[in-house]
Amino acid sequence: MNILFIGDIVGDRAVAELCAWLPGFRAERRIDLVVANAENCAPNGLGMAGPQVGRLLAAGVDVITGGNHSWDSDESVELLELPQVLRPLNIGAHIPGRGLLHVGTPLGEVTVINLADHAAMRSVKAIEDTFRPAFGAWREAERRGVVLVDYHGDHVLEKQIFARAVDGAATAVLGTHSHEATIPLHVLPGGTGFVTEVGMTGPSDGMQGFAYDILVKGLHETGNPFAHGIPPVSGGPLVLGAVLLRTEGRRTVGIERLTWGAGR
Repeated sequence: MNILFIGDIVGDRAVAELCAWLPGFRAERRIDLVVANAENCAPNGLGMAGPQVGRLLAAGVDVITGGNHSWDSDESVELLELPQVLRPLNIGAHIPGRGLLHVGTPLGEVTVINLADHAAMRSVKAIEDTFRPAFGAWREAERRGVVLVDYHGDHVLEKQIFARAVDGAATAVLGTHSHEATIPLHVLPGGTGFVTEVGMTGPSDGMQGFAYDILVKGLHETGNPFAHGIPPVSGGPLVLGAVLLRTEGRRTVGIERLTWGAGR
């Protein structure tokens, strides 16, 4: 099975570029399943928006995962009702959305699980008190067929420990959240594909896809980068952060990083 996983999509321009590229690439490489983290796909980069989510699904994204930005707006929360849209599983059951999805493909079933670490979720005040450890949620999850985990986290060590702990039980553990791709790609001894950070699909010249000017101004003037508010999404050249997995049975047998050059 060929599975494409796309890292954090930031802003509307990234959505448009990705949607123009994806159908042809999916056909060329015979992709069986596409999963994308799109919690930043709204035009302002904060949460999700209906037109962007609709375009991603129409272009061939099968499952959308999220993280700490999954509740940034009322529209983001409403979009969690879509069956293809996930948010982290390891939070309180009363929080809107779901964290696990079973997807049928011509080559068999895939279980997609969205998890997050506490550091990534600490800014989400409404759910901080209900947060449960990611590994506990993993152990309780119903897993069938190929098992793909989007691990949305800040801590490199925690991602790496988790991947080793589920080696052989998960087909792949793919890190998201920091937007800064890591170089090493791993197939662990038990057959789990792993990358600490898939990276960002968005503008390359800012900070995590956002313009840096007002953050630098705030730091100089007050010592607080956010003194002047949240910056807009950068207008700079777009890059792709993604990995392509090849699986046999429930094991990963190959993992490849995909990129676009800045200015594509």
